[in-house]
Amino acid sequence: MSQGFEDLIAGYRRFRDTGWSQQRERWAELKEGQSPRAMVIACSDSRVDPSIIFDTSPGEIFVVRNVAALVPPFELGGLRHGVSSALEFAVTQLEVEEVVIMAHGACGGVNAALTRRFRGAPPGEGGFIARWMSMLDEARDRIVADMGEGPEAIRALELESVRVSLTNLRTFPCIPVRESAGKLRLRGAYFAIADGVLHLLDESTGRFAPA
Repeated sequence: MSQGFEDLIAGYRRFRDTGWSQQRERWAELKEGQSPRAMVIACSDSRVDPSIIFDTSPGEIFVVRNVAALVPPFELGGLRHGVSSALEFAVTQLEVEEVVIMAHGACGGVNAALTRRFRGAPPGEGGFIARWMSMLDEARDRIVADMGEGPEAIRALELESVRVSLTNLRTFPCIPVRESAGKLRLRGAYFAIADGVLHLLDESTGRFAPA
């Protein structure tokens, strides 16, 4: 086995000796099914694991992770919709009460969107990344026109990505119906890796503030 995989297996064995053994009753409950109260859409970045940041136990949050924690708009074209199917399952089948979009600092996907470093690249060499991050093109152009392409612009686009995803979430028919009925609440968050502070979006003002 490679060292990386050996480390994973060693971690699994620690989990079996501690986490799993110490929560036997919890795992016994979970084998019957799950009932998480929140869905978290986060970045695939190895530094921003939602279960660690929110200090959750197994079964508490339903998590989807992808590049830059983006939610695509509702669309029927294409053959496979990973984020859309997970969202549909969480909202209509598990009936979660909250959907949290959590972006983060030093996001490589957002950096790629701002710099357009993969523009024109073929699939397998950055083309998939470029196509996925094109969801931020409109926001990117506005920010670059106003701020250029420096660190402040990157931070601004990281925050704006949360607003874009929240807007896209509301294009799914199952979302506004449950929001208006008080059965579902959407939340935006941003985790600053540099200082470990979680910022929450106040949609009424459009501003982020520390939790």
